[in-house]
Amino acid sequence: MSFDGVFTRAMVKELNRDLENGRISKVYQPFQHEIILTIRANRKNKRVLLSAHPSYARIQVINDNLSNPDSAPNFCMVLRKNLEGAYIEDIKQLGNDRIIIFSFRNFDELGDQRQMELIIELMGRHSNIFLIDKQTRMIIDCLKHVPFYQNSFRPLHPGVAYQLPPHQDKANPFEMEKEELASVSATFNDELPLFKSLQGAFQGLGSDSAMEISYYTEQDGLSAADAILAFKQQLDTAIPTLTEESAKKQHFTPFPFRSLPGEKRHYDSLSELLDAYYDEKASRDRINQVASELLHVVNTERKKNQLKLKKLDQTLLETEKADVYRIKGEILTAYLHQMKKGDMEVTLNNFYDDENPITIALNPALTPSQNAQKYFSKYQKLTTAVAYVNEQVEHTHAENEYLESIETLIQLSDPQDLEDIKDELRESGYLKKKYKGKQKKHKTSKPHKFLSSDGTTILIGKNNVQNDQLTLKTAKKSDIWLHTKNIPGSHVIIESNYPSEETLFEAATLAAYYSKFQNSSNVPVDYVVVKNIRKPNGAKPGFVIYEGQKTLYVTPDKELVRTLKAD
Repeated sequence: MSFDGVFTRAMVKELNRDLENGRISKVYQPFQHEIILTIRANRKNKRVLLSAHPSYARIQVINDNLSNPDSAPNFCMVLRKNLEGAYIEDIKQLGNDRIIIFSFRNFDELGDQRQMELIIELMGRHSNIFLIDKQTRMIIDCLKHVPFYQNSFRPLHPGVAYQLPPHQDKANPFEMEKEELASVSATFNDELPLFKSLQGAFQGLGSDSAMEISYYTEQDGLSAADAILAFKQQLDTAIPTLTEESAKKQHFTPFPFRSLPGEKRHYDSLSELLDAYYDEKASRDRINQVASELLHVVNTERKKNQLKLKKLDQTLLETEKADVYRIKGEILTAYLHQMKKGDMEVTLNNFYDDENPITIALNPALTPSQNAQKYFSKYQKLTTAVAYVNEQVEHTHAENEYLESIETLIQLSDPQDLEDIKDELRESGYLKKKYKGKQKKHKTSKPHKFLSSDGTTILIGKNNVQNDQLTLKTAKKSDIWLHTKNIPGSHVIIESNYPSEETLFEAATLAAYYSKFQNSSNVPVDYVVVKNIRKPNGAKPGFVIYEGQKTLYVTPDKELVRTLKAD
């Protein structure tokens, strides 16, 4: 389902329970559309995500420790100035709409108490976050500014009065008695499906919620009013549920919707439910936001290399003519007496081809001897070029393989780990190094850590530099190394010299998952003892060669990855 007014209602109830009297200790903005509030409540630190993303707008408590950027955007700075140290007085929903209001109390520089509201509007591409002075109703700042010339009805920027978004005059079904609900439902158009009528009359009902209420009337024989009350009763005893209708179609709901077919999984909280639903979707989007520059650099370099390979192939074709130039030079040398300076061409017997005549172009400005030397020079140049061109072809193919591995690792990375890949690209000369002032040194990430079913540690590199470190320095010579066969991916280390077959299979499955073939099946994975691996001199980060390997064929399993994850 969408994050409709019904789900908003359930989430506000959960947030009030978890964040009661909470104090904001930290504010940061890891991505363009997302704010993280660290709130100290019930003797625990909770990280609350406020997302105004056009596709993934939501609010929830998260477990991910998203990185804090080196420099904070303006809106984040305003929130820090006004909200750090503030206490939550209340969290409420506006009617049954997708608008959540946090009320805060804090003190200004003079020690006077200030009351503010943080308003989160979850409105698809119009989603926004506002910091409001509670008394004056003026906007202190907002995440997305909309000037007057773009929207004269509702300008959104600091210094103007906050106005609610335009909304239709619909009733809140959860604040009505049965008689009122019956009165409204009596006006429904019988020609329309019931769920359409419900959405048209009541505030905050997404299509899934309206279909569920409609299902109660069809399957249980309830009136529309009783169906709404039954729905409300289910909502009050929420059991967060993820319904998997198909591999590509999932629904998150505050309780099990009988109208939704498919396998149902239950979660302890709505936030955990949203983590399961948005995990991959939001992560890919964050990667694209953060990594767009890196992917652009990688793709640009690969395109350059493709053009370079075409030119090198053309040069190799030219080198195939080298013997022709040698033959012409030797024939000219043998018949110098039959030519004179100023000739444009000459036809001579080719003693390499049964004395068949051959016509050779000449430079009229050169003597016969100089023309012969010119052909010998072309021959020498081309034969010398062959070795160089072959070396360049090999080098360019190797560079393309490296860039492909970088692209794969970017796609497999967590957003907070991309800075390491950026550093790698700087060290490799693909990005300019920064020398402006003192740079805040980011914390280098550690390899992914997993525990196999029998408790054996499995480590996986997150970038090529880390792959080298893990394989060539961290791992013992007797440990087992795994990597997808001829496929870009991460280095995997089993910290055991005699792993069980189950551990070996699980590690191979992890290697396949952390590779370019993550969404394929029957992926070949090589494994070998670390002592049989070496790195050629001058090789790019992450590139190694090995011998004595064996190969397993496995299918990546996301659920197994989640089960074995230890960090």
